[in-house]
Amino acid sequence: MVMGGIPYYLDMLDRNKTFSQNIDSLFFDHSAPLRTEYDFLFRSLFRSSAIYRQVVEAISSKSKGLSLKEIKEALGDIRDGGGLSVVLDNLCKCDFIRRYYAFGKKERDALYQLTDMFSLFHSKFIRREEGIDRHFWSNIKDAQHNAWAGYAFEQVCLHHLSQIRSSLGISGVLTSASAWACKRQIDKDGAEWEGTQIDLVLERADKIIDLCEMKYCQADFIVTADYERHLRERASTFRHFTKTRHAIRNVLITTYGLRNGIHSSIFQSTVTMDALFAM
Repeated sequence: MVMGGIPYYLDMLDRNKTFSQNIDSLFFDHSAPLRTEYDFLFRSLFRSSAIYRQVVEAISSKSKGLSLKEIKEALGDIRDGGGLSVVLDNLCKCDFIRRYYAFGKKERDALYQLTDMFSLFHSKFIRREEGIDRHFWSNIKDAQHNAWAGYAFEQVCLHHLSQIRSSLGISGVLTSASAWACKRQIDKDGAEWEGTQIDLVLERADKIIDLCEMKYCQADFIVTADYERHLRERASTFRHFTKTRHAIRNVLITTYGLRNGIHSSIFQSTVTMDALFAM
């Protein structure tokens, strides 16, 4: 979630230090070797590195990503003329960002989302920090850590879709992955619907749709009564606005597993972190 599995970075870890101490010494110390690595990456990969950095930093401002129109608005006076399209294509090919489509949307409605773990960590904690505490990671507040960890874990999951399909037993089933969201609104019949967002929708050729919840947790995930109600309402909202007739299942993708309880049956399948890295 920090280094994106890059062997060169992982090789810098000192087994005699805790994880937090390692992150502090590699990113936040005065002579931290990875503190300036982000700048070096762009200069070494792209000729016009400043434009590429601007695009990545614009996309990183919104967790669900930006549309092409929103990227152009964020960049201001940078002209497209085909140039921006080339930049976006190159960033996709280098796995800095991903191009994806919301459920039921067409190609022209593509969104671009930051998926590179190293760039995500840098943009969240390092890019705007000058004179930061050299022990920042050891003393990070839970709210800061949890917000980043939740989003970073989602990106790890999205990098391992084939393993998720395998764990669900649908490797041989044609499956498309997308996201879906809707704003709070009143439909034509006068019914009020709460806004909701689903970051991973697996639409399967066997006429089943898996609505996937990706949850980072440092223990078994616990489903409360409120959370079960939220999932039921979300599935109902999805069915109402997409008009799908497919069967809908709730799938949990989490770090360690699901704790059995009176509300846990809302999930029909669970995928753990171990499955993401299965060969």
